[in-house]
Amino acid sequence: MWAGRHSAPPIARWAFSTVEPVTATHGAARQDEPPTANWQPDRLLDRYEILTLPLGPDPDGEDPITATLVRKAGDDASAFPNGAVLYVHGFTDYFFHEPLADFFHERGYAFYALDLRKCGRSLGPDHTAHFTTDLRQYDEELGRALDVVVAETEADGRTARVIVAAHSTGGLITPLWLDRLRTEAPARHAHVSGLLLNSPWFDLQGSPVLRSLPVSLVLRGVAAARPKTVIPQELSEGYGRSIHETTGGEWAYDLSLKPMGGFPVTFGFLTAVRRGHARLHRGIDVGVASLVLRSDKTLFDRGHGAGVDNADVVLDVRHMTRWSGCLGDRVSVAPVTDARHDVFLSVEHARIQAYREVDAWMRATLALPTDGAGAETLVGGA
Repeated sequence: MWAGRHSAPPIARWAFSTVEPVTATHGAARQDEPPTANWQPDRLLDRYEILTLPLGPDPDGEDPITATLVRKAGDDASAFPNGAVLYVHGFTDYFFHEPLADFFHERGYAFYALDLRKCGRSLGPDHTAHFTTDLRQYDEELGRALDVVVAETEADGRTARVIVAAHSTGGLITPLWLDRLRTEAPARHAHVSGLLLNSPWFDLQGSPVLRSLPVSLVLRGVAAARPKTVIPQELSEGYGRSIHETTGGEWAYDLSLKPMGGFPVTFGFLTAVRRGHARLHRGIDVGVASLVLRSDKTLFDRGHGAGVDNADVVLDVRHMTRWSGCLGDRVSVAPVTDARHDVFLSVEHARIQAYREVDAWMRATLALPTDGAGAETLVGGA
């Protein structure tokens, strides 16, 4: 029934094991102000550079923690007339989407990506990958990343305008953050001009039983006592094999940071996600116009048949449509024919449609000038 776990894992049978981190070998001091822009070469992508954001003590006890901001090397962000994009990845994911950055550059936007704590470039040797017990913990690095982007893109008295873009689990984390930011830090929120969500994780996929109160109570109980206990499930590599260049896909990325079958999923993490789902379902207000991209269909296929390349095999796209209205008052939902879970990693014709949808939304909603590159020029693999 379950296909992949790259961005949103399911529950399966109940049996327990624990992820044990290894010993840390380095430390980082907490900073409350945006760091000096000490950008360093990125070890993963040529022509990109990174800025480490120290976060200090980990509420979940896996010190030290950092987040990592990524941009194209040598960019003068203040030279981009339309603002900037801040991109956030999903579960078992990190930023490697160079064509996505190119797409926004061509339209006058500086592009930044954030690898969250314990994810991607921010994953340390003593960390449980992608582990958190509260999605609100990510507010810290999101806020600090936004401050860096704003500081670098403001120029000549021009107010920085930032599109927040996110995929899957990031597509749950960022709307909840913007809802809080709108009321708790309105001056910060004022810099955000739009929200672009790529297959957001808006509900738990699978049988309705998995979303029932008894299952939720079991989740919470185990999470409270043993948050790092792993939810056992049969791992599927179907989604990973469909996209990675070594198994017939088009995309080059580090399998140690984005394994074929995904990282283990803990009760603590999934309980945090379910709390986020509950908050979203009660209705939030991100305070800006939103575009939700999704595939036109879901296919929970454990293998790697032809259909895996033309459907979302991770999440249920019906949930994305059902709960998108909870984001606020200005929401558009765009089904993308034959798209994969990450629509920007889809087969070529679906990628073209996805980029066209984003381009049209930006022109209609964000007053993007009508000149610029066409979506067809930005569909190549990384």
